[in-house]
Amino acid sequence: MAFFNRKNIDRLDKIYKINLINSCSGFKSANLLGSISTDGKPNVAIFSSVTHLGSNPPTLGFILRPTTVPRNTYKNIKETGFFTINHIFEDIIEDAHHTSAKYPEEISEFDKTNLKEEYKGNFKAPFVKNSPVQMSMKFIEEIYVPSNDVMLIVSQIEELYIKDALLQDDGLVNLSLANVATINGLDTYAIPQFKKQLPYQRPKK
Repeated sequence: MAFFNRKNIDRLDKIYKINLINSCSGFKSANLLGSISTDGKPNVAIFSSVTHLGSNPPTLGFILRPTTVPRNTYKNIKETGFFTINHIFEDIIEDAHHTSAKYPEEISEFDKTNLKEEYKGNFKAPFVKNSPVQMSMKFIEEIYVPSNDVMLIVSQIEELYIKDALLQDDGLVNLSLANVATINGLDTYAIPQFKKQLPYQRPKK
């Protein structure tokens, strides 16, 4: 097996190190976050750090990189208090990946890709049309992590839209039925397949 200690890691070429550390933790979620500015300009951006924080209340979090450079998604969320989370699926991977490009605030990524914005009910932030799982989110709090100069953004699910075929009788959302993507590292995508669902485990007697 390849071996790296902390000294080895610190001395690695920058790009090699970024790829190594971003991929060694395992597959990550692949989501598009939709937001809108106070003057009505929609924004959509890819994130690979959305994670479950709790079910009661239904809470998700994501990691935001340092705000020393413009972060349009963060600005919109802080100013409006709302955004959407949309699962990336196989057919939109390339367009979703392009939303990582740094466009100025006045340019919407919806206009630079084939992604289509969609609005539902009274929720003002845009969803990504045809995404098999869509969530309207309410900003709750941000937690600064000084050791790595990042922020954990905590948000609550206000509304949840799931394609009927994915929702099992026990509440499981079977994402493999919609070819939902996952991210390996920074720029590599995979489509996981359902293999086995196991029962709740108890200690052996």
